Amino acid sequence: MLFNSNLRLWKTHPAAWAAWRSLLLRLNPPAAGLCPGLGSRDMSDGLSSVSEERPLHTPVMLKEVLHYLEIQPAQVVLDMTFGGGGHTKAILNTFPEVTVLALDRDPTAISLAQQLAKEHSGRVKPLLGRFSELDALLCNMNVKPGSVDAVLLDAGCSSMQMDQAERGFSLSKDGPLDMRMDGDRYPDMPCAADVVNTLDQQALASILTAYGEERHARKIASAIVEARRVNPITRTQQLASVVAGAFPAAIMYARKDRLQRPAHVATKTFQALRIFVNDELNELHAGLCAARSALKPGGRLCVITFHSLEDRLVKRFLRGHDLSNLDQYHFSQNKQGSRKDKLLDKNRECNKSAHWFPVQRKVVTPEKDAVRENPRGRSAKLRIAVRQ
Repeated sequence: MLFNSNLRLWKTHPAAWAAWRSLLLRLNPPAAGLCPGLGSRDMSDGLSSVSEERPLHTPVMLKEVLHYLEIQPAQVVLDMTFGGGGHTKAILNTFPEVTVLALDRDPTAISLAQQLAKEHSGRVKPLLGRFSELDALLCNMNVKPGSVDAVLLDAGCSSMQMDQAERGFSLSKDGPLDMRMDGDRYPDMPCAADVVNTLDQQALASILTAYGEERHARKIASAIVEARRVNPITRTQQLASVVAGAFPAAIMYARKDRLQRPAHVATKTFQALRIFVNDELNELHAGLCAARSALKPGGRLCVITFHSLEDRLVKRFLRGHDLSNLDQYHFSQNKQGSRKDKLLDKNRECNKSAHWFPVQRKVVTPEKDAVRENPRGRSAKLRIAVRQ
């Protein structure tokens, strides 16, 4: 069964883990689930009205990525999150004879990669799978460890996924509450609707706290449990309304994003559910380990993250912290450790990682002009390191 790796993250939340195991049992066989295509509940109504026009994909921090990867002609580059293909296309057009290994867990993205492979014969190798499956995928392609020249890892959700209402990622577009990045690859994989309709209040609050850093997690979890007693929560805007209903009307857009624009009060709830459903933190850690294995000495790694949980994980990984037990950090800025723990962390930061040499000591962020052109990249952070 999928999601066994979540056990590592839930040692400090036994009630949530027990509820998650209960959810998996209830959804076995998959026909009991609320995910699109998995149960008797038809969630496709109204999707025909969704506009088929998609905004052009704008790769985040493209100029910086091309600069810091230092790609040379005829090298092998691994794009670990192909998405809409913006970074890969730029690499192919900028550097002669470069071969790109294009990985993505989303079948829709891989379809785009396959089209690009036809346009650039022999230069694009599509790989369908998760970060945690990368080692096996590379082995099947006879790509030996330590043979890749450069790696780009663009974490998080792609614009393509956000723009498709039927994928259920966006609270601004009404669609089935899905959020599975793998699409229908794993029919027994719970979707966001299964989570909000099955887990108990304490488990939901734990998810919102751990993955959304939501201060009002208990209040929101209580509102979800109360609402689902009347009707199952199966639509994105239905969930957004439930969360908003837990607060006074004046607070709905009281939060601000990094551009000081109003942000919906349910934004962190959607982030938390997405991260949990897709096991994103464990997958990110697995991806970083796979990148380390694939890169040759002197090869460069560029990692783009979009929220603090991802960035903290990447920063600590590159500094050589042992992240085999992810819950020991809780990825919290406010976690207070012992004096001994703080001294150990300080020593780790003073010493170079056994595997990585940082190219930039400080994180790289998008330029103001780039943010104005592509507001979705406003929270992006780029970290660059050389494989030792």
